[in-house]
Amino acid sequence: MAFGGFNENGKQAPIADINVTPMVDVMLVLLVIFIITAPLFTHAIKLDLPTAQSSAAPEKPETISLSINGEGKIFWNNDPIEQKDLAAKLAQAAQKSPQPELQLRADKSTRYEIIAQVMSAAQTSGITKMGFVTESKETKQ
Repeated sequence: MAFGGFNENGKQAPIADINVTPMVDVMLVLLVIFIITAPLFTHAIKLDLPTAQSSAAPEKPETISLSINGEGKIFWNNDPIEQKDLAAKLAQAAQKSPQPELQLRADKSTRYEIIAQVMSAAQTSGITKMGFVTESKETKQ
């Protein structure tokens, strides 16, 4: 392999050309390999798969967001509602099938008495799925 040529001063200078012949040879070999193996990937196996009947996926229950602000006002899915009307609305929701999930959100300055009354009203009306929604410290900043 030559790294330079002869010039009249006797010093060797590097060749500035890049030899791409080995790269082209490798690419042509890879091309031939892919041309030969491509028909093997399209070969399908004939299968007689069994059939099955299944029931429909269960309906996802509705989610009711019940919020209580610092003054004790109650909101049903962001709509204000009086505490005296809450029991009737909860009883109506408990009759639905599938029963909705009640998500209770309360301000941290809300009196516990109001939260306990709302929880009691939900339990007496027949709501079985109730959860508390909190906020993590990272999202509050």
